[in-house]
Amino acid sequence: MYSSLDAYMYYLQVEKNASPHTLQSYQKDVFQFIDFLSRELAIPDTQVKPGQVNHLLLRSYLAELKLQGLARTSIARKLAAIRSFFRYLCREEILETNPLKSVSTPKLEKHLPGFLYREEMECLLEAPDEATPLGLRDRALLELLYATGIRVSELVGLDIEDLDTGLGYIRVMGKGQKERVVPVGSYALRALQAYLTGAKPLLTPGKAKRGVPLFVNNKGRRLTDRGVRYLISKYIQQASIRKKVSPHTLRHSFATHLLDAGADLRTVQELLGHVKMSTTQIYTHVTKERLKQVYTKAHPRA
Repeated sequence: MYSSLDAYMYYLQVEKNASPHTLQSYQKDVFQFIDFLSRELAIPDTQVKPGQVNHLLLRSYLAELKLQGLARTSIARKLAAIRSFFRYLCREEILETNPLKSVSTPKLEKHLPGFLYREEMECLLEAPDEATPLGLRDRALLELLYATGIRVSELVGLDIEDLDTGLGYIRVMGKGQKERVVPVGSYALRALQAYLTGAKPLLTPGKAKRGVPLFVNNKGRRLTDRGVRYLISKYIQQASIRKKVSPHTLRHSFATHLLDAGADLRTVQELLGHVKMSTTQIYTHVTKERLKQVYTKAHPRA
């Protein structure tokens, strides 16, 4: 099983252009499944073979995950990784039939994505202290996240050359190494200009522009996902916003506010870089919920 997994990881990386995060997650999920098979079959994990897997073993594994208290979303993600691995095994003719065909994915509970109202967004954007270089950076970072709806991984992957302040666009490398161009609003452009002229030279002195990350930490190195999450948590506290907020919340807010203002779903799909329209359609539920709140509050007979 391990040799097949190595070949599968190479396939994901080279042919599917999977991100490092996806590779790590899929490998971890399959490793856990192999460990379970080793215990169930009472053999060393190095002796587990793909042909020994059947739908009964897989159902037992799903039951074990449920007993461990894992959420349905986590179980579904692990099943997706295993399912993808076994599809690969069938594709490479290592297996004749797929033992996972008769196993269905657990039904997921539908949750509306969290978002910030416009007033809350304003408070968050104004939280950084723009009298300091790091404050200028943080204001530009928050403005860009909200103005474009890009993912945090896309944000930290930006280089200076990906930003065109003249035309007001950024070039983003999304999931699966798919490139897209996203417009940047005037507020974000002003914040970026202030950061690039008033803070960036102090954080990365004497460095050439080409290949230099757009957002850096106080040591001049590329800002990380974790760093962005920490910054947002800090400013959420400063703004006294009593919600659980992540970088993805700003992405949800971007889409929600666009749709509330009358943008069509297809345009929002393109801006977010979604492959499927169904992924974007969840935001219509958010706007409907907003409409219901406004109706209940404003209508005399609601």
